[in-house]
Amino acid sequence: MLKKIVFGFAALVVVLVVVIALQPSEFRVERSQTIEAPAPVVFAQINDFRNWEAWSPWARLDESMEVDHTGAETGEGAVYTWQGNDDVGQGRMTILESTPSEEVVIKLEFIKPFESTNTTRFVLTPAGENTEVSWIMAGDNTFMSKAFGLFFDMDAAIGADFEKGLAAMNIAAKQAAEKGETSAEDVTPAEVEAPTEAPAAEHDAGAAEDDASAEGDVP
Repeated sequence: MLKKIVFGFAALVVVLVVVIALQPSEFRVERSQTIEAPAPVVFAQINDFRNWEAWSPWARLDESMEVDHTGAETGEGAVYTWQGNDDVGQGRMTILESTPSEEVVIKLEFIKPFESTNTTRFVLTPAGENTEVSWIMAGDNTFMSKAFGLFFDMDAAIGADFEKGLAAMNIAAKQAAEKGETSAEDVTPAEVEAPTEAPAAEHDAGAAEDDASAEGDVP
C-alpha cells in the first residue's frame, strides 16, 4: 500500500513538473491608453525620470523612499535608482533607447526583495492632437515563476497598475500641455490610487524560491 502511495505521489510530481515546464518561457504584460496631449509632451513625461513622480502608480507607496538620478539628465543613459520599504524594495532603471516622440526602452533591474531583470517599453503613436501610449513589460520566466503563474494572474495584477499609471500620466501630460511645460519641476503628481505592492513582488513571489537562479520592484 505504501509503495502505491509513493508511486502515485511521484507520478503527480512528474505531471506537475511537465505542466510547469510547458508554460511560456517569457512573460509579457501590455496596456494602452489614449493620452490627451501631443506626443512631444507625453514623451517628455517618460523620457525624464524626474517626471515619473507625477504619474508612476508606485511613487506614493513609500513617502520616505530614497531616489537618485545619475547618468544622463534625460534619454539614453539616464539612470533612476530607488530604495525603500518592503512595498517598493530596491532597484534601478536605465534608459537604453530613446526615440523622440516614438519610443523609450528601459532596463528594469530588481535588487530587493528578489533579483531579476526585465525590459519595459513605452511606444507612442500620434493620434491627432492626442497620443496612444502602450506600456509593455517583458522578461524571462524561470521555472519557479512558471509554477507561480499557475496560481497567480500576473497580467491582471501588473496590468491593473499599468492602467492606473497611464490614467495618471494622462492627467500629468494634459497639465503640462496646457501650461506649455514639460520639465519635472513644472508637473505636480497626479491623483491616482497607489497599488498595494510593486510589480516585482507580484512577478517574483514565485521566484523567491528560486533565488539561486535569481529572477523583484518598481518605484
